[in-house]
Amino acid sequence: MLNMAIKAARAAGAIINRAALDVESVRVSTKQVNDFVTEVDQNSEKAIIETLLTAYPDHGILAEESGNEYGNPHSNHIWIIDPLDGTTNFIHGFPVYCVSIALAVNGRIEQAVVYDPTRNDLFTATRGRGAFLNERRIRVSKRTQLRDTLITTGFPFRPGDNFKQYMAMLGDVMQRTSGVRRPGAAALDLAYVAAGFSDGFFETGLSIWDVAAGSLLVTEAGGLVGNFTGEADFLEQREVLAGTPRIYGQLVPILAKYSKFASAGDKAAVRQALNEEAPEEAADNAAEQDADKAE
Repeated sequence: MLNMAIKAARAAGAIINRAALDVESVRVSTKQVNDFVTEVDQNSEKAIIETLLTAYPDHGILAEESGNEYGNPHSNHIWIIDPLDGTTNFIHGFPVYCVSIALAVNGRIEQAVVYDPTRNDLFTATRGRGAFLNERRIRVSKRTQLRDTLITTGFPFRPGDNFKQYMAMLGDVMQRTSGVRRPGAAALDLAYVAAGFSDGFFETGLSIWDVAAGSLLVTEAGGLVGNFTGEADFLEQREVLAGTPRIYGQLVPILAKYSKFASAGDKAAVRQALNEEAPEEAADNAAEQDADKAE
């Protein structure tokens, strides 16, 4: 099954690479503000589904663009597919995007493939058998101090996202680490934690196809993954935190108060802190406007 997922991912990657040669001609449509889908997403997804259902016609499919339209939705084997994670990067020619394929058996992720077609990097994992990059065993990094870490994240981009709270959360993390990056493809971010290229990752608003494959890569590489409060049942909770065991343990106390599952007291404290900052921002903005007028 892993080999078939690899075959499907490489077929999708070939479609993506061909389109990347002339990205200006790719047709783009908007699902919602700042959330794009291209004909490449759709063609990539079609290639993956055809490959998997030809091999396993009784399996189910849960895909970003077509949902559970194809396959057997009642199967205990469900393929979870993101045909092009990082679409916004792709349509700008920014070479950070990937294909993500996971297999859930009775609700548990058992196989995972994340394929970066720009670098021909193939991340794979099978439950209980470890994680690999191009057939070489990978492990999470050995860093144990948060101040030494490189952390990745994803910025909120949809209308209605709580930008102010996210900036507060980002500020809390940034001042405790050696750096924070925002590459723009969550599945690849998780793969990079598994490979030890970064030491942790956090983001809100993600769907199951963004995190299913990457989460198995992290755990099979010796890391931990869950929601912001450290609970392991996170796949459909739209918040994810991953990292080396020691770093994960240090990030949970920082991020837990921003979780949708935080206690009422923590949520109230965050709201109060954000409200207290608002008058200061207004004063700063007014001062800037006065300075502009003076000029």
